[in-house]
Amino acid sequence: MADFDEHLNAAWWVLRIGLGVGPIITGIDKYFNKLADWGMYLSPLATKIVPVSATTFMHIVGVIEIVAGIIVLSKFTRWGAYIVMLWLIGIATNLALTGMFWDLAMRDIEIALGAFALAQLSAVREEQVVNVRGQQARPVAVNR
Repeated sequence: MADFDEHLNAAWWVLRIGLGVGPIITGIDKYFNKLADWGMYLSPLATKIVPVSATTFMHIVGVIEIVAGIIVLSKFTRWGAYIVMLWLIGIATNLALTGMFWDLAMRDIEIALGAFALAQLSAVREEQVVNVRGQQARPVAVNR
């Protein structure tokens, strides 16, 4: 990553670790409820639609979060970041549907923006790897 700016590299690592480890920790906690009582954040609409108990649903959510975090920490960081971004938008939507927790919904949207930034930085890093290996780089579309 000799051509990748050191500041961008530092930002990439901070986002990668935070958006990888965070979902793993919260995913594991869906089984223990030490950080929060996760079931209270389910919207009434979700509890009506979901065909399982809130506890079972949270366990499923926990598995998805753990897997998403692992993908972020793997060589598929860009795709994991997009998964985390979409997941956080879904969580924010659920929180908004409760009619409460607007602060948490806003926070999750902000974190989703960070996940998008990680995906974009990862795309640039991947492009650098292609260039370093001497292969033909894919053209990057720039919207102006």
